[in-house]
Amino acid sequence: MKQIPLSLGPEPDFSFGTLLPGANEAALAHLQTLRPGAPPVFLWGAAGSGKTHVLKALAGAWQAAGAQVGWYDAATRLPWELPAHPSLLLLDDCQDFDAGQQHAAFQLFVEAATLGLAVVASGTAPPVDLALREDLRTRLGWGPTFGLQPLAEPEIRAALRREADRRGIFLSDEVMDYLLTRFARDLKHLMGLLDRLDEFALAHKRAVTVPLLRQMLTDQENEAQ
Repeated sequence: MKQIPLSLGPEPDFSFGTLLPGANEAALAHLQTLRPGAPPVFLWGAAGSGKTHVLKALAGAWQAAGAQVGWYDAATRLPWELPAHPSLLLLDDCQDFDAGQQHAAFQLFVEAATLGLAVVASGTAPPVDLALREDLRTRLGWGPTFGLQPLAEPEIRAALRREADRRGIFLSDEVMDYLLTRFARDLKHLMGLLDRLDEFALAHKRAVTVPLLRQMLTDQENEAQ
C-alpha cells in the first residue's frame, strides 16, 4: 500500500513580501497605493507571469486592513454578488469567463462604479484583444493597464530557493538546474513541481535529489497511462 503523507507543509504565502518585482515594479507600486474610487486597473500577461499571485497579495493587504474584498474568476459559480460592505473588486483571468459570467462581471462593474470601489482585473492579453462582450472589454480597459513581464532566470532561482527554504527543503544547484533546463520557466508550474516533490520526498522519507525527482516524474507518467 502506498503511503500518502499528510499535507504538513506551510500554506502558500501570497503577499507583496513574497513577490519578486523584476520588471514589474511600476505595476506593483501602483497597486500598493490603490485606493477606493480610483480608475480600474488591468493586469495582463502569459500564464505564469504572476497575475493571480498579485491579485491574492492585493486581496490579503486590503483584508488585513479590514476591507471587504469580492473575488471572481471562471471557477466562481453564478450568481455573483458583492460582499455586504465591499471596498475592492477583483476579476481574475477574464478571458475564461463564459457568457453568463461576462454579463455578471459587467453588472459588478456598474455596482462598483456606483459604490466607489477599487477594481483590479487580469487576463492573458490587453482588454482590447480579449474575446469578450464589448461593454465589459471597454470597462476593463478604462484605466491603467500593465503588462506583467516574466521573471528572469536569476529571479526564478531566487523565488524557488526562498520557497524551498520556507518549506525546510534543501534545494541543491543540481536539482535547480534540472528543473530549469527540462521544464518551462513558468514560475507557477515550477512551484507546483516543488510542492509535489516535497510531498513525494516526505512519502519516501528521502532528501530532495535529482534521482528522486526523476523517480517522481516516472511514477506520475506510469500512473497516467
